[in-house]
Order: sequence, then structure tokens, then C-alpha cells
Amino acid sequence: MALWIQAQQLQGDALHQMQSLYGQHFPIEVRHYLAQWLEAQPWDAIDLENQQDEFKAKRLLDGLIQELQRKAEHQMGEDGFLLKIKLGHYATQLKSSYDPCPLELVRCVKHILYTEQRLVQEASNASSPGSGPVDGTPQRYQQINQTFEELRVMTHDTENDLRKLQHSQEYFIIQYQESLRIQAQLSSLASIPPAERVPRESGLQSRKSTLEAWLTREANTLQKYRQELAEKHQKTLALLRKQQTVIVDDELIQWKRRQQLTGNGGPSEGGLDILQAWCEKLADMIWQNRQQIRRVEHLTQQLPIPGPTEELLTELNATVTDIISALVTSTFIIEKQPPQVLKTQTKFSATVRLLVGGKLNVHMNPPQVKATIVSEQQAKALLKNENTRNESSGEILNNSCVMEYHQTTGTLSAHFRTMSLKRIKRSDRRGAESVTEEKFTVLFESQFSVGGNELVFHVKTLSLPVVVIVHGSQDNNATATVLWDNAFSEPGRVPFVVPDKVLWPQLCEALNMKYKSEVHSDRGLSEDILVFLAQKAFSSSSNNPEDYCNMTITWSQFNRESLPGRNFTFWQWFDGVIELMKKHLKSHWNDGAILGFLNKQQAQDMLMSKPNSTFLLRFSDSEIGGITIAWVAENPNKAGERMVWNLMPFTTKDFSIRSLADRISDLNHLLFLYPNQPKEEVFSRYCTPPNSKAVGDGYVKPEIKQVVKVEFSSPNPEPSPGNSFMEHAASPTVNQHHNFTIYPSMNDSMLDTEGEFDLEETMDMARQVEEFLRQPMETQWSGQQS
Repeated sequence: MALWIQAQQLQGDALHQMQSLYGQHFPIEVRHYLAQWLEAQPWDAIDLENQQDEFKAKRLLDGLIQELQRKAEHQMGEDGFLLKIKLGHYATQLKSSYDPCPLELVRCVKHILYTEQRLVQEASNASSPGSGPVDGTPQRYQQINQTFEELRVMTHDTENDLRKLQHSQEYFIIQYQESLRIQAQLSSLASIPPAERVPRESGLQSRKSTLEAWLTREANTLQKYRQELAEKHQKTLALLRKQQTVIVDDELIQWKRRQQLTGNGGPSEGGLDILQAWCEKLADMIWQNRQQIRRVEHLTQQLPIPGPTEELLTELNATVTDIISALVTSTFIIEKQPPQVLKTQTKFSATVRLLVGGKLNVHMNPPQVKATIVSEQQAKALLKNENTRNESSGEILNNSCVMEYHQTTGTLSAHFRTMSLKRIKRSDRRGAESVTEEKFTVLFESQFSVGGNELVFHVKTLSLPVVVIVHGSQDNNATATVLWDNAFSEPGRVPFVVPDKVLWPQLCEALNMKYKSEVHSDRGLSEDILVFLAQKAFSSSSNNPEDYCNMTITWSQFNRESLPGRNFTFWQWFDGVIELMKKHLKSHWNDGAILGFLNKQQAQDMLMSKPNSTFLLRFSDSEIGGITIAWVAENPNKAGERMVWNLMPFTTKDFSIRSLADRISDLNHLLFLYPNQPKEEVFSRYCTPPNSKAVGDGYVKPEIKQVVKVEFSSPNPEPSPGNSFMEHAASPTVNQHHNFTIYPSMNDSMLDTEGEFDLEETMDMARQVEEFLRQPMETQWSGQQS
């Protein structure tokens, strides 16, 4: 309700804008009496493009109707009686309007609340300039609004001048017709006697001379008016073009840049409502000035007066047409981009929007939009206006859609919901370039007319670059291409040129953005982590962050050349970490339980200063998407000597069987998470509760546990053969006198030469044991006895 209280304090134009949000589609009385309820509902949690969310929208609609009915029932007194009837009527009206399409109610309310919030924020920034954001956004908005006010005054001024010119010209024509009438009278005097003709002729000649002198002066005055009006229109159009440059070439381009960075995990690009409001104001003022210029042209044709005005008017007409054309073509945008990694035979969606569609009444004859996939070379040709019609690089199914006008929000958009790429035609690749480095784009095209077919526009817009894959195994490298393009492309580039090398800090910013977004964490990549990544990327040993500030990294170093001694690239390793974290270890990362970005030597140096049984978690250097447990303990082969052990890395596959918390809980020799936290404090809340329910179907339910067959707490343990094993304990509810722990027979040492532990080698044995335990009890024991 706090927002509604502030909205009621708005004044002037802001108040009018707020009031214009309401009408029969959503009465302002509903907003007033249900303010608290409306502001408390999860409107933003509903995706307007997801039909599955229609059920949620229906519940909100039903809740709104119930609240209105409840509010109506509690009205008392004479005034309350009338309000009771009115609120009841609104409940019926809203139910009738939105019951067939509850998502439209959500769209309407979201638009209202967002606009109110914007108006309140703008009013607050205007009253206290010092309290605005540091980036100066309110100042930019204020400058744009001031320019619009200046344009409004100028357009109003030229409108008044045009009326003055029109009235003057109409009077001039009347006097000119009077001059013609006098001339006709003079001509008719020739047939009458001279005695009667002379006095009458003298008077007419005098009037004619006076009138002709006035007409000459007035013609010059009209020409001067036309010239002055044309010069004023020149100034107005110059300011309109400047304002359009600020909005379209600055603000809209910045929005598109933010949209592109969201593909790398950047913050939301923000709504288009403010930009649409500005573009609609531009369209309205441009159209007003165009109509004024057309009326001046008509006046000039009615009364041709020799002079430079006609040429100037032709120039003005061309200029204003060019401005409106640039505005329309620039505001045909992609509101929701198609996925940038596009898999064939897979459904995808996109939304295009015309920001000035409502103002120009384009929806009166809704245009159709067509989507086509084109190559990088075809995109270059399109921007050069070369003839590439009917050329494409593939076939998109369900690629046509009619633009729809949403009355509540005033938006004109086309929602492609079920497109799919049936096939793709690739170009010849050169050198080391792979299919996952080849960029395509989705071209959206439409055609429509405005002003009674006065102007016909063919509009087109290109999506962000997309990489087409045919198998999920290509996703990793395709994502690298997209990340590099999104991070380092420049506005106005030739499609789709990006630098081959960038400064290391620039890449760090992109990696940090991507990591935080994918892991859904505020804990990003610290300076120490970035140093670790630099050491990996550059095969360097320097621990000084300053050493990397001016270093550049190439695309080949990023994702074409394998890391030294490995069969994968820097990006493939980093992306493997992201996949592991977001699928299984997100909570542990947010808790700070995973240090992760350490090498073996760093882990050893850190652990050797801590008591035995202290452990930490680090990402594997040798395996993509692997994480290992390193811990300090006594050397079982040498009394009194301590050493650091490294368990064979776990991957996503392992954690889909048993979670990290459960595995750590199973290993009794791990006691303290580095530096000194008892492991129960960190991991116990994520552990799987023990199974205590009876098994009623005659089967023994197995339990999988992580075991390391070395007694690390013993001062001088005997090394025993074996590796990790799966322990299957009978359910305590089954009447059984013995618990069996089954160990695989292994001759290999438990740990490899580097101190890493191999879990995979025993997985087959574990599965055999699990299958054995799934057999009925009598079958098991009869088999054992035989």
C-alpha cells in the first residue's frame, strides 16, 4: 500500500499519467480500495509467455474478485450502500473481462504497478537530485523530459503560426478575388457612355491600385511567414533528430547492450516501458510536425508565390519522412531473444515488439512477422542493403506470427512460442574454426503502412548471434563462443566481429558475471581465485595480481588450445566447474565450505599447518567438473610423519548417486573443515536422514556409503588392500540376526601414486552387490548355502 500512498502525492503531468493508467479495463476505485492486497501479490512470479502459468493467474483473478466482494459486503451507511453496489459491479465486470484470459489481468496490473513505481521514483529524484543513483540516470531522464517539453512548446508555436498563415492566406485570396471583381467591372464599363463611365472608372481604378499595392505587400508578407515557419520547422526537426539520437542511439542501444550481457549472467536489462513512452512521444511530435509541413505544402499549392520556400518545404518533407522512418525501423526490436545456443529439432521462443506501434495505430491492420535464420555473411549483406531476399541458412518451423496489440499496456508485439530449427546449412570453415565457432542470427521481418498508406515500412531486426548445435556435447564450446561475443562485442559492429584478444581483467569480469549467475550466488570470484585462474590460463607461477593486469588472453588460449598436459581447454575446465557447482554444490559454495580454486601444492601448504583430520575441497586440475577432498593425516607407512591425501575426484555422476554431504559424513577420519570448523556444523543439515521405515515387500533396502579402507587415526596402521566400497546395511526393521558389509576383492593399492583415490574402479562391483541385495531374502540365503 506504500506505493499507492506515494502515487496519490503525484502532481502535474505525472498525476495525469498515473490517472491515465485506469479505465474500464481496471477501475481506479479497485486500485484504491484493494491497494494493500494488490501490492502484496506475487505478480512478478508469473511468466506472461508461459501458458502453464495461466493457472496461477486464474488464482490471482479469483482472489481479486473475492477481495472486492468482501470489501463490498463490509460497506455501511448511505455512502457505503452506493460503494457496495459499485464494487460489486466492478467484481462482475473484471470477472467477465479477464476470466477467459487471466494472464491479461496479470499483464495489466504489472504494467500499472511498474508505471506507478517509475513515476514515483522520477518525482522523488526530481525533488531531491542528490539522492539519485550515482550513474546519473535521473539527470539523463530529466534532460530528455526537458527536451520533450521544449519540443512541445516549439510544435505548439509552429501550429499557431500555421493557423496565422492560413488565416492571412485566406484573407489574401478574398482580396485577390475582390481585385479580379474590380477588374471585371472596369472591363464592363467600356459599353457605357463616357460621361457615365469616367467617374465610375476613376473610382474603380483608385480602389484597384490601392488593392494591388496591398496584395503586393501582403504577398511579400505571406512569403515571409512561410519562410519563417519553414525555418522554425527546420529547428524543430533538428531538435527532434537530436532527441531521437539520444533515445534510439544511446538509451535503446544501452538497453540492447544490457540485454546482451544478460546472456552472460548480467543483471536484467530492465523494462521497455520508459523507452516506449519516449519513442511514442517522439512519434507523436514527428507526426504532428509532418502534418504541419504537409499543410504548409497544401497552402503553397493553393497560392503559389515565387521564392525559396517551395524548395525548403521539399527538403523539410524529406527530412521529416527520414526521421519517422528511422524511428520506426529502429524501434522494431527483439524483446525476448531466442536462445543463443540453438539446438536443432528443439522448440524455442522469441518476442519482437514495435515500440511505436500503438501510437501510429499499426494494430488497426496487424502486420505479420516472419523469422529466418541467416549466416554471418548474409547478415553483413543485409546491413549493407545488398539483395539477399529469400536467402537463408536453414529452415525454421512455425516462423510466422501476427503482431498483437495489448490494450492494457499499449504494446504491439509478436510472440513466437513454438519455433524449431529443422535443419541448418553451414558454410565452409577455414583453419582451426569448428562448428561451435560459426555464428548465425535470426532475422525478423515485417511490413506495414501508417497514415492511410501514406508511408509503407519494411522493418527488420537481427537477433544476437546464435551458435547452432546438433548434440548436447557441443553445448560447452558453443557457450564459449557466445560468452566471448556477448562480453567483447561493440555497438554498431559489422556482424559479428569481436576482438581476437582482450585484456585479462576484461575476461575476469565476464567469468565472474557468468559464474555468479549460473551458481545463483553473491559469492563471486575473489582476487585470489582470479590469480589462480590466471596461473592456469597463462601457465604462470606468479602470485601477484598486478602481473596480470596488462596481460592479454587470446580466443585460442581461452577455448581452442588445450592446457599444458591436458586434453581440454581453459574454458572447458572452468565450465565444468560451473556445471558441477550449479547442479550439486551450490549451497556448499554459498556457505563458504568449498575453497575450490586451489592446486595440490596450495592445498598441501594450507593443510600441513593444521591438525590431523583437517580437510578442504578443491577442484580437480586433471578432470573436467571434478572436485576432490584433500586432508592431512599420519603416513601409514612411516610413523610420526604427516602427509596430505587427495581422494579421487568426484563428478556430477558421483553426486547423482550420493551427495557430497553424505560422503563426507561417511568418512569418519575427516573431522574439521579448513581452517577449523567441525564438519557436522557445516554439512549435517544437508545429509540424508537415515531410513527408519519398515520394508514391507520382502526386500532388503540397501544403503550406499563412502568408505576408505585405511585407519588414518592409527599411529602406525597396516595398509590394507582395497579402495572405496559401497556398504549395504540391512534395514533395521527386517528381522535379521546379522549385518553384512561386502568388500570388493582388490589387489591394487587404495591410493594412486599421487595420493588420489579411485572410486570408479569399484562401481561395477558395487552394482553387482546392489543387484544381489535386491533379490528376495530366501533366494539370497539359498544361494549362500549352496
